[in-house]
Amino acid sequence: MRLPRRPRLLIPVVIALAAIVVLFLVFTAIFTDFLWYDSVDFSSVFSTMLLTQILLFVVGAALMVAIVGGNVALAHRMRPMFGPGMFGSPQGADRYRLAVDPHRKIFFFVGLAVLALFTGSSTAGQWKTWLLFANSTSFGKKDPLFDYDVSFFMFTLPFLRMALTFLFTAVILSFFTAAIVHYLYGGVRIASPGGLHASRAARVHLSVLLGVFVLLKAVAYFIDRYDLVFSTRGVVHGASYTDVNAVLPAKGILAVIALICALIFFAGVVRPGGMWPGAAFGLMVLSAILIGSVYPVLVEQFQVRPNQQGKEQTAISNNIAATRDAYGVADAKVETYDAQATPQQGTPTDETISGVRLLDPTLVSKTFQQKQRIRGFYDFPEQLDVDRYKDADGVVRDHLVAVREMTGPSSESDNWINRHLIYTHGYGFVAAPGSEVDSEGLPNFDAKDMPVSGSLVPSAGLKEPRIYFGEKSHDYAIVGGKKAQELDYPIDGGTGQEDTSYAGKGGVPVGSFFNRLLYAAKYGELKMLLSGDIDERSRILYDRTPIERVSKVAPFLNLDSDPYPAIVNGRVVWIVDAYTTANEYPFSQSKSFSDMIRDTSTNPVLGAPQPRDQINYIRNSVKAVVDAYDGTVTLYEWDPEDPVLKSWEKAFPGIIKPKDAIEPELRDHLRYPEDLFKVQRDVLSRYHVTDARSFYGAQDFWNIPNDPSSGKKDVKQPPYYLSVKMPGTEKSTFSLTTTFVPRKNPNLAAFMAVDATAGDDYGKLRILRMPANTTIMGPGQVQNAFTNKFSGELNVLGLGEARIRYGNLLTLPFGGGLVYIEPVYVQTAEGAGQEPYPILRRVLVMFGNRVGSADTLQQALDQVFGTSEQTTKPEGKPADKPGDKPGDKPAADPGLTGVIEKAQAAYDEAQKALNASPPDWTKYGEAQKRLSEALNELAELQRQKPAATPSPSPSGAAPSPSASPSTAAMGASAGP
Repeated sequence: MRLPRRPRLLIPVVIALAAIVVLFLVFTAIFTDFLWYDSVDFSSVFSTMLLTQILLFVVGAALMVAIVGGNVALAHRMRPMFGPGMFGSPQGADRYRLAVDPHRKIFFFVGLAVLALFTGSSTAGQWKTWLLFANSTSFGKKDPLFDYDVSFFMFTLPFLRMALTFLFTAVILSFFTAAIVHYLYGGVRIASPGGLHASRAARVHLSVLLGVFVLLKAVAYFIDRYDLVFSTRGVVHGASYTDVNAVLPAKGILAVIALICALIFFAGVVRPGGMWPGAAFGLMVLSAILIGSVYPVLVEQFQVRPNQQGKEQTAISNNIAATRDAYGVADAKVETYDAQATPQQGTPTDETISGVRLLDPTLVSKTFQQKQRIRGFYDFPEQLDVDRYKDADGVVRDHLVAVREMTGPSSESDNWINRHLIYTHGYGFVAAPGSEVDSEGLPNFDAKDMPVSGSLVPSAGLKEPRIYFGEKSHDYAIVGGKKAQELDYPIDGGTGQEDTSYAGKGGVPVGSFFNRLLYAAKYGELKMLLSGDIDERSRILYDRTPIERVSKVAPFLNLDSDPYPAIVNGRVVWIVDAYTTANEYPFSQSKSFSDMIRDTSTNPVLGAPQPRDQINYIRNSVKAVVDAYDGTVTLYEWDPEDPVLKSWEKAFPGIIKPKDAIEPELRDHLRYPEDLFKVQRDVLSRYHVTDARSFYGAQDFWNIPNDPSSGKKDVKQPPYYLSVKMPGTEKSTFSLTTTFVPRKNPNLAAFMAVDATAGDDYGKLRILRMPANTTIMGPGQVQNAFTNKFSGELNVLGLGEARIRYGNLLTLPFGGGLVYIEPVYVQTAEGAGQEPYPILRRVLVMFGNRVGSADTLQQALDQVFGTSEQTTKPEGKPADKPGDKPGDKPAADPGLTGVIEKAQAAYDEAQKALNASPPDWTKYGEAQKRLSEALNELAELQRQKPAATPSPSPSGAAPSPSASPSTAAMGASAGP
């Protein structure tokens, strides 16, 4: 049945239209990518990637088509002149041949086209492997097994594996497709009886292909020898005793056997019969089992296992040296620190601790949102950042910083115009010194409000507070048109708004109909073509987060998960730390990047997409800067000696500026990256041990402690940015710090810090190891001591539905010992049209066996380093609980009655202020202060008269005669 003429014409028209649409969409994707790269002045990256991928696609597709297609054509050319079934009813393969033969050219060319597409795509995806191989740079270091430069394993070996895999695939496909063609055309036939029969031409052809396959296997065995430097057979990664003494010679023997077997298969060209090829195949299999598998297992089981410590000593030593070098911790300095000082050795006014950062970047984020969000369409990140700025006196201080970003219109006004043309950008830089709060326990903002005001603004020179590119800028925005009415910030108490129009150079112009058509197709949005608000001055901004922009211009870099904002030259910029990573460093221990950086501060939503996760080499080679107003991306060398970075710079010349091009104002805000520090502390938890025998025993391995203030189990404590004065130094420096505990032990094992300030000591890792013969409390134990000691005093802060929140537990070396400092927040109860947010109400301090709790850090330090006698309760003995009834009560001391009444009055006033709508936090704070003074006075009276017990407290419960000051506080405040 023939189709009518019109339907016959309609089919090719539909196919042609579909092809045009597909080609247009492909063109749109490629050309809009080019426009984006051109808008950020990184078009050379786009062209290099595109040309490299096209070249690899063409070469890979052409080689595969030539090898497979050539063998198929050769098999067809070598077919018998008259195949079986040519003179009778078609049977078996003849039926398939008769069905295929009339369309063989179509099958041939379509099959090759599909093969070319898949092969070319796969080969093009290996563009990074090719570029590193083609631009490899010597490390100047050799591996201990083969004495080859490390660059061979990092750059050359991956390319050799890629090429070998390609050839194996080509030969296997050639063998099977040629066998099918020979079968279809009678060159190979299955007869019964008689088995398999092949023509001479078919036998020669297939023997040669098998010989080539086995020859490639010989090459593979030879190359596999080099992979032993990544072996996981032994105690650690790298060539173990069994690898060196059994597997390495076995691979060489197998390579020789495979070469001999290949020659036997080639002999099938001139010698008929299947005996020799069969014998060669059997020899290959048998040798692979006996020599390649059984022999190494026997050596491992009977030589290594009974004497593993001695046998693996060389392998462990090689692994330790390689791992410390590959992760950049080879120069980490470990020193013994006898943290057994007494409070008399410290001075509470020392700037080392009196100016320590108290504000917790995670908890205070909610406070930033409530006090500085201004409107519901603005927001701050869940994790604030820590940076340094000068105060009014010119002193550099740690600051909590964030930018006010746009989240978009409310749900009732969410439409295309509002979402993409009006709510286009955030506004403002918000900052607060980390070591102080105002009278209400709130951050003492020195950059705030809209327009931005505060003492930090003129000193930092902020001129452009608009945030068009930020961590929450996930959607595209169209800006800059003549009719544009972008919301800048609300004014007049919310009755109006300040409008603006974008004047930056960022984004792609969409004034022309052609560009608008491309982006309308890209985003599937017809309104982009029809909108009258878009004109010749309009620009489209997309891929606006700092992570997206840096990852696109430098796709060969891993990125830190925490970009942070800074004011540089009057503008807000995002600073992103970028890493060169690899998993091919010989003998280095391979680990998961995401596992090493995971802790309570890690936000998986904000995590950067990484080119690779499993790594055994890392360098912070690049500092990237993204302008928050126009999206300009600038890359700076930070580790110009890194061979991996040098190789990428050869592949992409000119895109990374030299290190000395970094401006001083930008350099002041560069810091040691947090993710790199997390990776290094994970490595140093084991690799601080440099003796192979001690490493094997694992007795001195450490763990990263769980975060005691998070309330979560099995979640690591994050490192903290602090200004720390390390032993032997003259002044405190901005550092990144962490602690270690022994395995299966909560005591403190070590304290580690790295100088995070750009300068001569930048990146200097110092580890203070605690004495092994003493017991020093670890973070978890300190948290328990704080909770037991001050639970009653803190419970009184949690009046009503308010909630106590513990901030980051900070550890600092001080006065020959260690001081622990922890802020305590009261998170307000939900209500009065606002979300709960934390307010700093207490500071807990511990040094040696003395602890303190006060409204301010200085007061708590005075308690610890003053004359008051406070000691922690013995471990495991809980503090008295609120409401506990004492046993036999001595007669009430009338001298305490007035103090108790004063405490009750302060408590009642605090509760009244809290229950007000909205809560009066000023009065609440004043009442809390008077309550604290009364409780301290009560405690002092108790110390002077230890035998006396006050009359029942206002709550109906009295503290026990032996109560400490905090326990007395519990008794006086537990009831209501």
